[in-house]
Amino acid sequence: MSIEKIAVLGLGKVGSLTARMLTEAGFRVTGVDTRRLRRTPPFDVVAADLTDAAALPALLRPYDAVISCLPYALNTAIATAAHQEGLHYFDLTEDVPTTQAIRELAKTSKGVMAPQCGLAPGFVGIVGAHLASQFESVRTLRMRVGALPQHPTGHLGYAFNWSPEGVVNEYLNDCEVIEEGQHKWVSPMEWIETLYVGGVKLEAFTTSGGLGTMCETFEGRIENLDYKSMRYPGHVDMMNFFFHELLMRERRDLAGEILTHAKPPVDDDVVYVHVSAEGWSDDRLNRKEYVQAYYPIAVAGERWTAIAWTTSASACAVIEMVNEGKLPARGFIKQEEIPFEAFLDTPTGRLYRDHGA
Repeated sequence: MSIEKIAVLGLGKVGSLTARMLTEAGFRVTGVDTRRLRRTPPFDVVAADLTDAAALPALLRPYDAVISCLPYALNTAIATAAHQEGLHYFDLTEDVPTTQAIRELAKTSKGVMAPQCGLAPGFVGIVGAHLASQFESVRTLRMRVGALPQHPTGHLGYAFNWSPEGVVNEYLNDCEVIEEGQHKWVSPMEWIETLYVGGVKLEAFTTSGGLGTMCETFEGRIENLDYKSMRYPGHVDMMNFFFHELLMRERRDLAGEILTHAKPPVDDDVVYVHVSAEGWSDDRLNRKEYVQAYYPIAVAGERWTAIAWTTSASACAVIEMVNEGKLPARGFIKQEEIPFEAFLDTPTGRLYRDHGA
């Protein structure tokens, strides 16, 4: 089923840019949001209550595909409506239970069910699988991503350029890993390490959801596999104090409100990606790395933050590949099964190749 008309649900920064990128790519885009936009975008916009699950099937019926750029808690209902109407479905979620629910829907779907199409999970998994494929046997696959302010202030050294619900989820939910061949769950904000990207000192620690479905895919094939978020040094100690000593883990909504009030979004951000694989080929132990820093760029004549364009470009590239027949036309799509070079050859995926530093 080809994609001509696509609905983009949620017109925040990522949703608005996703709609623009898809419009530039030739799709007929309709943005859907609950609020009135301050400016008229270069695509159609309709207002709707996206929390009304009963109304979603009729809302989505005119389209061939839908991408949700909304908080993860709304995505199961949206995916269910898309499944009912036989549409292709895409989202940016990092939430594990939401993805599991969508996988069940994919068993009987008429179109593609492709959650986790953002940066992490999403692009980082595509990179990781690409590096792993270059070895006959893989000892270790480590994936690290950090979306940070370029000019940090205060002890946290952070700014909430991403959904506060998503960040709190990542910091508090258990994390999947493969350790010494065993698929297991570990606590978040642990396994702390130091690393550098372009001379910038960072710390990395376990967070939830960044691996997507990779532990399932690589169990029995990789000895050690994990995902961590990167932050400026000292951040994880402050967040452990906040969530555990002050017991803010028991009040997640309030925690997100406090953190975003203290550290609002910034325009000058940077996305660090550090993916490494170690393994054997030709009877030798080798290491391969993909290390990049991504900064704000101009898209469609407007400047966009690094986290916005890296997330949107990843999702749009997957949609383009489905439409071009380079990915399956129905069922569940795992990000790690998407060919890296073909991804970079799409009009939006090419941004990753052209703008890395």
